[in-house]
Amino acid sequence: MSEVKKIATREAFGETLVELGKKHPELVVLDADLAAATKTAVFKKSFPDRHFDCGIAEANMTGVAAGMSTCGFVPFVSTFAMFAAGRAFEQVRNSIGYPHLNVKIGATHAGISVGEDGATHQCNEDIALMRAIPGMVVINPSDDIEAKAAVKAAYEYEGPVYMRFGRLATPIINDNAEYKFEIGKGVTLREGTDVAIIATGLCVAESLAAAEKLAADGVNAKVINIHTIKPLDEELVVAAAKECGRVVTVEEHSVIGGLGAAVCETLSRKAPTPVKTIGIQDCFGESGPAVSLLKKYGLDAEGIYASVKDFL
Repeated sequence: MSEVKKIATREAFGETLVELGKKHPELVVLDADLAAATKTAVFKKSFPDRHFDCGIAEANMTGVAAGMSTCGFVPFVSTFAMFAAGRAFEQVRNSIGYPHLNVKIGATHAGISVGEDGATHQCNEDIALMRAIPGMVVINPSDDIEAKAAVKAAYEYEGPVYMRFGRLATPIINDNAEYKFEIGKGVTLREGTDVAIIATGLCVAESLAAAEKLAADGVNAKVINIHTIKPLDEELVVAAAKECGRVVTVEEHSVIGGLGAAVCETLSRKAPTPVKTIGIQDCFGESGPAVSLLKKYGLDAEGIYASVKDFL
């Protein structure tokens, strides 16, 4: 059996910026002293005059990007999720969100899979913060292929976009000819009628593996990849809930305000359904190897499998 190929979504972010930069001279990149880690350094190497290192001044960087967007540029702002969504929140809200400017935020090192950097850098609240901003598109790709498609779609979209990328290498799951990325449209990866597992980001691959384990127990699980948290594919979510009767959401993010909350808000209005939310359960993370942390917090295939079984 061939080894599963794994690539971090932040790698795709940097590579796609270079690809887009060759076609679009108005695209510029701003970073906050983290270009090597966020992978915008590859863009800097190709286009040194269009890469701006703003130093450890994320709020200022956000304001600069907002201004540049009013002068015909398409700025991609990048730093760790904790700083992009946390430290610079007020500037993102008021300088980008309020005037609905055409700025793209590429936030890397999100979630507990940041690993050894610990709780201070493990942003498990960024989706909640960003989806609360009116008009902000929030995207959390599941693998390298989807991340590349998301960056391209973000460029084409007129308005603010928040993209969430990870530090940890994740399995390639979208390497098929039929794959298509569209903002606001989820993807059904596995059909099933006993329970609908709705996942996002690196938890999608783990949910697929969990579904295989459930199948061995006679449980037929549908698996849906929700790469766009906002706008949510409400039609797909409602249809899955009606078909399966039970829904489980899985995310490497707080269960407060993220994918689980978005799904529950939708179903409470349109199709009341029992829902179990798997994610960070209102707590901070901790320092440790990323894979070990995912296991401890129940976000690996085994943990998801056990949670779904308990729910059923």
